[in-house]
Amino acid sequence: MNHDKYQLEADRKLLIFEFTSIGPKGRVKKIVQYSETNLKEFFNLGFGDKDDKTGEINDAVITNNGDSQKVLATVASTVYAFTDKYPNTWIYIQGSTEVRTR
Repeated sequence: MNHDKYQLEADRKLLIFEFTSIGPKGRVKKIVQYSETNLKEFFNLGFGDKDDKTGEINDAVITNNGDSQKVLATVASTVYAFTDKYPNTWIYIQGSTEVRTR
């Protein structure tokens, strides 16, 4: 994707990435997390706002921070980083709604 991206911070294993969306709604922390599934070399990509209290992903919230293309490009860049480190893996992605899956 040839779009601007946010600066990422990642854990050592490149399984968790964090960045901050900046827009009219302020600064919103985001998380992209790759989780192993019960199938060998299959990972689930989880994405959403970071819950300040739990530190977990909230994939149900609608941020509407006016930067969806930049956020999507940033999430896509994590796929490249993840698959560079783990080239023989598959990634499963499904949105929390039909619109988000599209």
